[in-house]
Amino acid sequence: MFTASRLTLVCAGAALTLAMSAPTATAQQTVKPVLHGRHWVAITGKPLGATAGAMMFQRGGNAVDAACAMLAATATMWDVLSWGGETQALVYNPNTKKVIGVNALGVAPTGATPEFFQSKGMNYPPRYGPLAAVTPGTPGGLMTMLAEWGTLSLAEVLAPAIEMADGYPIEAQTANSIERDKDRIKEWKYSREIYLTHPGEEREAPAAGEVFRQPDLAATLTKLVEAERQALRSGKNRKEAIYAAYERFYRGDVARELVRGAREEGALITMEDLANWRVRIEEPVMTTYKGIEVYKLTHWVQGPVMLQALNILENFDLQAMGYNSTRYIHALYQAMNLAFADRDFYYGDPYFPPEEPIAGLLSKEYAKLRAQQVDWKRNDPDVKPGDPYPVMGRANPYRDLLERWPPKRTTPTTEAALESKDWMETFYLGTTSIQAADEAGWVVSVTPSGGWVPAVIAGRTGVGLSQRMQSFVLDPAENPFNVVEPGKRPRATLTPGMALKDGRPYLSFAVQGGDTQDQNLLQFFLNVVEFGMNVQEAAEAPNIASYQLHDSFGEHEKQPGRLTLNESVPPWVRSDLAGMGYRLDFQSRTSGPINAIFFDWEHGTFWGGSSHYGEDYGIAW
Repeated sequence: MFTASRLTLVCAGAALTLAMSAPTATAQQTVKPVLHGRHWVAITGKPLGATAGAMMFQRGGNAVDAACAMLAATATMWDVLSWGGETQALVYNPNTKKVIGVNALGVAPTGATPEFFQSKGMNYPPRYGPLAAVTPGTPGGLMTMLAEWGTLSLAEVLAPAIEMADGYPIEAQTANSIERDKDRIKEWKYSREIYLTHPGEEREAPAAGEVFRQPDLAATLTKLVEAERQALRSGKNRKEAIYAAYERFYRGDVARELVRGAREEGALITMEDLANWRVRIEEPVMTTYKGIEVYKLTHWVQGPVMLQALNILENFDLQAMGYNSTRYIHALYQAMNLAFADRDFYYGDPYFPPEEPIAGLLSKEYAKLRAQQVDWKRNDPDVKPGDPYPVMGRANPYRDLLERWPPKRTTPTTEAALESKDWMETFYLGTTSIQAADEAGWVVSVTPSGGWVPAVIAGRTGVGLSQRMQSFVLDPAENPFNVVEPGKRPRATLTPGMALKDGRPYLSFAVQGGDTQDQNLLQFFLNVVEFGMNVQEAAEAPNIASYQLHDSFGEHEKQPGRLTLNESVPPWVRSDLAGMGYRLDFQSRTSGPINAIFFDWEHGTFWGGSSHYGEDYGIAW
């Protein structure tokens, strides 16, 4: 449907564009088919991971069991995460008809202070290595979800991951990542022993298809299963037995070896850091868009950015603009500018003071004020955070910082560095995604991350440590809510999504990709709601990407006006955007690796979508 000829009609002139009704997507050709299921759907970042989820459904498990098995499998496969990373989830409970938030993000360890990193000449915590590590969150997140809402045992859910840790045929993507980063991997004793299976050879990483073995990780996961079994034998119930495994990881012999190995490499993590950390079960934030309830985790991640952008865009007639027209792309970019500027200044850990003004940021009144700031003729490269406090009836306690924002950098990054492949990789760092749903009504949307290749492996646990510390700032002038502090969570990029319509699940969606996640998910959602695409069409459709925000990794740089477009965007749209001050680059695939489920209540079935961007894969029945 969205062919060049149709786009020609949409963009040929303003009068014709305004006269056209919203397009439908019934004729759009997709690379991958829609997944249709009646009983369940399991989608994640790797085919073997999706198989692990399907195995749980075949055992009689629910969507939570399947999501946990996929999480365990993808962490074992180093699918841009590992067991020492972090897990963020939204869970729809059909019994309460509520969406639940799961916060399993690790925290800064003892000794992680601005003064510590500044004493080492750093502007931010480092991108890699032992000092980039926060406490592991994924094991706790998995076991909490399984204990609270799953039905199977930990032994059943971890069985595929343990088998894979004993040896699985590694895919080219991960194997080549190991080879590419082998020089850094060699800095860490336990990492090089696991990753570099051919030391001293020209290629030291495993080859694609080679059986990759992780005996230390297999032993660690087996210890968790043993703790569950011992608890069951002692008379504990299923839930208590799973939490016994949780205790062994965070307070027992696994914790002791993890801390010993991490500190041997130079990490700051202590036994007290692990023992004091806990998963938080939360109420997510929500906004409505044309009557649809859209849910995100709150401001310890960037999720509210999408809600803010939707609130701003609700003030415009997007259908009349036409899909990916000049005006539509400009509207998206400017709305994202405004929302991301707020993210960069106001988002942080809600469990640490000061209190973030999230109610004001997500109010419709504030969105209208921000919408009025859009310059429809040109890109504004100097967009600043707004002031949500007046709509809350309060004075902004950081008005002086806001007026001077952003602070000047002592070591500005050159344009050449910003254009480099290394900078681009940091912008898209991290994350896989997991989607699961079942006929009983359970729905799970997860974006786990952290501990990606190259990770510091902590001793003989086989657990790769997270690199999430780098998302903190050291200077309160940048963001007074996200300054590093022991026990505090960094403001992360990780952002699962879920939407309800008429009180029932409508969409569940997530994507990989660092700072682009809510950009891609915003466009996916609008593709369905505004332009009538089905879930697979929406997952593959061309997106834009903005870099006019502070990167959450590395040196937290930004590139005002830079805009990535799909190669299919016609020349007149390119010309218009260039004339509006945008610096354009082009890619053949721009959807991002989106995974999603649409709930077809008319027929009582699921529609699964998994974009053609990466190795994401789904199975339905």
